[in-house]
Amino acid sequence: MTMNRAEWLHALCHTSTPTIDECIDVLGGDIEWLLDLKNTEQDGEWHAEGNVHIHTGMVLDELYRLLADDAKHILGPKRQALILAALLHDVGKTVRTTRFELDGIERVGSPQHAEHGRSYLAFKLTKLELSFSVVFCVLNLVGEHHAPKRLMLKNAPKSSFYSLARQADTELLYWLEIADIKGRICSDPDIQLQHLEEFRLFAQEYAVWGRPLDVRSELAPSLESLSVSVQNYVYAHALHQLESGKINLAAEAIGTSYEHRDKHSHLVLLCGPSGSGKTSWHTKHLPGYQLISLDDLREQFNGDRESQKNRGRIIQHAKELLRKSLRVNGKVIWDATNLRSDFRSIVSGLGRDYHALVTLVVFLSSEDDIYSNNRKRKRSVASAVLEKQLSSFQFPLLHEAHQSLFVDGKGVIQFCAGYFDLNSNEFECTDGGSFSLK
Repeated sequence: MTMNRAEWLHALCHTSTPTIDECIDVLGGDIEWLLDLKNTEQDGEWHAEGNVHIHTGMVLDELYRLLADDAKHILGPKRQALILAALLHDVGKTVRTTRFELDGIERVGSPQHAEHGRSYLAFKLTKLELSFSVVFCVLNLVGEHHAPKRLMLKNAPKSSFYSLARQADTELLYWLEIADIKGRICSDPDIQLQHLEEFRLFAQEYAVWGRPLDVRSELAPSLESLSVSVQNYVYAHALHQLESGKINLAAEAIGTSYEHRDKHSHLVLLCGPSGSGKTSWHTKHLPGYQLISLDDLREQFNGDRESQKNRGRIIQHAKELLRKSLRVNGKVIWDATNLRSDFRSIVSGLGRDYHALVTLVVFLSSEDDIYSNNRKRKRSVASAVLEKQLSSFQFPLLHEAHQSLFVDGKGVIQFCAGYFDLNSNEFECTDGGSFSLK
C-alpha cells in the first residue's frame, strides 16, 4: 500500500531511508526549489561530484550510514528533523548560485544560501504534517549548517557557542555536517572533518552539546527570594549578555541587571507578513499595551495606510513615540511587518538601550493560509505586495530579543525561547532558555 505524505514523513522517525528522488517526488510539489537541484551547479574544487542534486543524494546516503552506526541513538523526531535537514540544507543554492572571477579563475559560489534557504522554508514546512518543534529544528539546521566550521576557522569565543546552541541543536548540526563533508568529493575532507571534531569538543566543554546554555539552574539559588518576573528578567539578561560576550559568567548578570530589574519597560516587537494574524493576536493577548503601528502612522501622515511617502519622517516619529514610552517604563508594541533583520535590530536595540525586556513575536503559517487570510481582511494588500513580503522575509534569530514567541496561523503559541512568567496572563508557555526536541 502506498503511503500518503503524512505517513511518509512519520516513517522518517523510525527506519525509513528514502532516496533523493523519492524525497523530491513526495515534497517537490510543496518545496519547489527542490525541483531545481539538478540544474544548480557547484564549484569543482569543493564539489567535484557535480550538481546539488548529486551532492544532496550523497549526503542522505552518508547520513543513513551514520544513523545505522555512530548516530544510531538519534531516533524519533530528531531523526526525522535530521533527515529533512540533510535533504534541504543546500536548497538555497538554487537561487543564490552565481559565477564570479577570483584571481583570474572563474569560480562558482552561492553566498548566503543557508540563510536564504531557511527563510524560504519557513512558510513551506508549516504546510507539512510536522510538529512545529521539528519545523523549527529543521529550519535552524539548514540555516546554521555552516556554523560549526565557521566557529573553528574564526577561533570563536564561547559566547558564539552559547548563541548557536540556543538557535540550533549542536549535536544534530555535527552529524549533519559529517554527512555533508562525506557526501562530496573535495580536496581536503580530512581537514574539514577535523574542524568538526574540534567543534564537538568545544561544545562539550562549554556544556552546550545537544542542548542550550542553562542559566536558570545556576542563578536560581541566588534569586529564589525574588518574584518570578524579576527572576525571569535577570535570566533573560544573563542569556543576552553571555551570548553577546558582555559577561563571562551568568552570575555577573545579577549585578548588571540590578538597577532595572524591579521596574522596567516591556517592548513587544511583532514580525510577520500581512494577513499572518498580528493584529488579532496582540489585541487578544496584550490589550493594555501602547500600540505604535506604522500602518496607522502612514494613514495619519499620508491619508493612506499603504502609501510609502514621508517614510523617513514616519519612522522618526514612531521611534520618538517608542523612546517616550521606554523612558517611563511603559509597555509598548511595535506593530509592523518587520521582515528584515536590520529593521528589527534598530527597534530591539532601542529597547535594550532603555533596559527594556524585549520580546519578539514571530507569526509563521503556510503561504496558502497567509494569502487566504489576507483576502478576508477588511484592508487586504495586493497579492504582488504580499509576494514581495514573503520573498524579503529574513528568519528571526533568537539573539535578536530577550524572549521570542512563535505563533501559528491560528494564533496559538507554538514555541517560546527565553524565560517567561507562568503566572502572567500575557503568555502561557515557558522553557529553560530554549527549545529542544524530545
